[in-house]
Amino acid sequence: MHIGCRNFLPTVNHFPDWPMNTDKTSFRRFEELYHMLLNAIPSSVLMVNKDMRIVTANRNFLEKSRRTIDNTQGCKLENVFPDIILEQMNIVAQIRRVFETNKPTLGQRMSYRTPGVPIRIYYYRILPFSWKGIVESAILMMDDLTEQIRLSKEVRKVERHLASVFESASDIMLSTDIAGRILSWNPAVEKISGHIFHEVRGRLFFEYLTKQHQEEARQVFSNMKQGETGLMAEWGLINKKGGTIQVSWVCSPIKDEEHRTVGMVAVGRDLTERRKLETQLIQSQKFAALGVMAGGIAHEIRNPLAISSSAAQFLMEDDITDDFRKECADKIHAGIKRASITIENLLRFARPSAETRFSPLDITSLIQETVALISNQARIQKVRIEPGLPREPLLVWGNTSLLQQVFINLFLNGVKAMPDGGVLGVFVEQDGGDVLVRVTDTGCGIPQEDMDRIFDPFFTTSPAGKGTGLGLSICFSVVEQHSGTINADSALGQGSVFNVRLPLFTGAGK
Repeated sequence: MHIGCRNFLPTVNHFPDWPMNTDKTSFRRFEELYHMLLNAIPSSVLMVNKDMRIVTANRNFLEKSRRTIDNTQGCKLENVFPDIILEQMNIVAQIRRVFETNKPTLGQRMSYRTPGVPIRIYYYRILPFSWKGIVESAILMMDDLTEQIRLSKEVRKVERHLASVFESASDIMLSTDIAGRILSWNPAVEKISGHIFHEVRGRLFFEYLTKQHQEEARQVFSNMKQGETGLMAEWGLINKKGGTIQVSWVCSPIKDEEHRTVGMVAVGRDLTERRKLETQLIQSQKFAALGVMAGGIAHEIRNPLAISSSAAQFLMEDDITDDFRKECADKIHAGIKRASITIENLLRFARPSAETRFSPLDITSLIQETVALISNQARIQKVRIEPGLPREPLLVWGNTSLLQQVFINLFLNGVKAMPDGGVLGVFVEQDGGDVLVRVTDTGCGIPQEDMDRIFDPFFTTSPAGKGTGLGLSICFSVVEQHSGTINADSALGQGSVFNVRLPLFTGAGK
C-alpha cells in the first residue's frame, strides 16, 4: 500500500472499538475488500485530507485523468487539478466547509481537461467521511457527463431538424396514438383545412374525414394495430367551412423499441390542383377523341337525316296513300330519334367532367354506350366489334364520365392499330372480387421496348402532330383513382390486349 494513504486508510488504531481478537490477516482482507469496492464505483472518487492532499483515488478517476496512483496519492489538489478549475469552482473552500460542518455540498457541474485530452464535463459532490462525529477525510465524487451531454446535444439537434422538417413540409403531416387521437398536426394541414392544432389535439382523426371514408380509415388503423404495414388511400378531409378536400394519404404504424404499434403517422397530399389538371387533360383528350370520331359521327347523323329528308319529300306529294304517309312519318320520327340519341351521347361525352362524384354504376351498360359511340368509326375503318358482355349487371364504384373516357381511349387506340381492318374484342367478366374488362385488337402490336413507357405522359408512337401521348396516361390515372389497375400485353404483328381491373361494388364501405 502506498505510504500516502496511511493518514486515512483504516488500521486497527483508527477504530478503537474494533474487536481486539481481529488478526492482521482479517484486517488485510478488509482493506482489500475496501479497495475492491472503491474501484468498483462507476464514479470518479478522490479522498482528500485536511491538508488538501489526496489520500487515495479510485481506478475510474485514474483512468479518466490518465494518471497513476503513484503520481496522485499524497499530492496536493493544485498538483492534480489546474489552478483555474480550483479557483473557478472554489473546490478548496468547499472541502474545508465539509470538514467544518460535517455536511455534504450540493451537486455542481465542472469541466476538466488534462493535456492532450478533450475536455470532460463532470457532476460532482463533496461528502464528509467521519468517525464518531469527526471528519477524517472529504470524499470528492465526480460523474462523467461528457457523453450524456454530447448525446443530448445530438438528440436535440436531431429533434430540431425533425421539427423543422415537420413544420416546413408542404404536405400534410400528422400523428395519432393507437386509438387514432391526434398528437401532432403540422402547419400545412392547418393551412389546407383551417383547423388549428390546439383545436384538434386529442380529437379522433376520423372525425375530420368524410362519412363515406371514416369506416375505411378506422379499419386501416385497426389492421395496423394487428401488425399490418402502411397503406395508401384517398380520403376526403373536411375543412373548417364544411367543405371536402380530396387528399391522397400514406399511413404507416409507429413502433416502439419492442416493435409494438403505439401510434400512426399519416402523410397527405392535397389533390385539388392535380384533379384540376387531370380534368383539363381529360377534356382536351375528349376533344381529340371527338376529332377522330368526326367522320363516323357525321355518317351516323347523315344517314337518318337523308332518310327523313326523302320521307318528307314524299309527304309533300298529294297522291300517296294513308299507309304510305304513315310509313313516311314513322321513318322521319325514327331518323330524328336516332340522330338525337347520337347527339345526346356526344354531348354527354364532350361535357366537361368537373364533377367527380362517385356512385354505383353498371359497367356493362357503360361499355355498351361507349361501343355505340365508336361503332361508326370502326365501320369506316372496316373494324368488326365483337363484344362479350354478361347479361347480369356488374356494379363498380366510380364516375361514369371518367370511366367512359378510359374505354373511349382504349377502343380508339385499338381501331387505330388496325388501319386495314380487323377485330376489336370487348369482354367483361367478374373475376373474384373484381370486374375485369379486356380490350383486344388484331392490329400491328406494340414493340417490346416501348411496353414499359406506354402509360407515360406524352409518350406516343404516332407521327408528329398525330397524337398527344396523353390518352393512356389519362387511362392509368383514372383507373388508379378508381382503386383499379390497368396493364397491357402486346407483340409486334400479333395485336394487343389491355386489361382493366376495377373493384366489384358490394355496397359496403362507400
